[in-house]
Amino acid sequence: MKKNSMISDARKEYLKKQKFNQIFVVSMRILIFFLFFAVWELLARLNVINVFVFSSPSKIIQTIFELFATGNLLYHMYITFMEAFVGFLIATILGFVIAIILWWNDRLRNVLEPYLIVLNSLPKIALGPIIIIWFGAGTKAIIVMAILIMIIITIISLLNSFLACDKNKVLLMKSMGASKFQILRKLIIPNAKNDFLAVLKINVGMTWVGTIMGEYLVSKAGLGYLIVYGSQVFKLDLVMTSILILCLLAGIMYGMVCIVEKLLNKN
Repeated sequence: MKKNSMISDARKEYLKKQKFNQIFVVSMRILIFFLFFAVWELLARLNVINVFVFSSPSKIIQTIFELFATGNLLYHMYITFMEAFVGFLIATILGFVIAIILWWNDRLRNVLEPYLIVLNSLPKIALGPIIIIWFGAGTKAIIVMAILIMIIITIISLLNSFLACDKNKVLLMKSMGASKFQILRKLIIPNAKNDFLAVLKINVGMTWVGTIMGEYLVSKAGLGYLIVYGSQVFKLDLVMTSILILCLLAGIMYGMVCIVEKLLNKN
């Protein structure tokens, strides 16, 4: 009983430390966030930085209210988030399926592997004019740009993860009469869970790169459009506001991926 009691106390102490560390990390994140904006506002009010060039938190808040009052804020946020989210889903699902096909067929993988490497190294912005001609100057072109930014790295990352699975485990399942589909479902995909989650987190960043890049080229709405418009007419408050809202939307998408990660880790 004494031993169990000691283990229980040790466990309680460990959980207490873990909870304290969590609280500390969250508190420091919040502190850094508010400290950054407080210092920024202070430097602006003291004329240490040029408000016209760097803007200020108070001007950004004012711009947010102005955009919200005209109905433009939610509209542009919705357009950009929808484009990024659709591109993220398509690129992730399609990349996952193609990675499985290449793992399944060795000959196809050996034939296509050099092309994947070349396509991955190709600057996607160079394809911008072709994408516009093929898909038009609108939402489709922006989503395609986001997909192109993500899909090759998704395929390569997941394929490498599939191929890195322990060969001895694969041979063991084969010796037990498992089919290739059973090996894929029971061993390969579960083994790649952590790499899949890492790809999701990478794609959260990549989808915004592709979306904003596409909006720079062809959009008539969205946060990328506001950034381009603001820079053209020297409304730096609008530019900084759009950038901060982009950070907020990226954080929301990252939070969604974290929820998926918790759900997968429970299984």
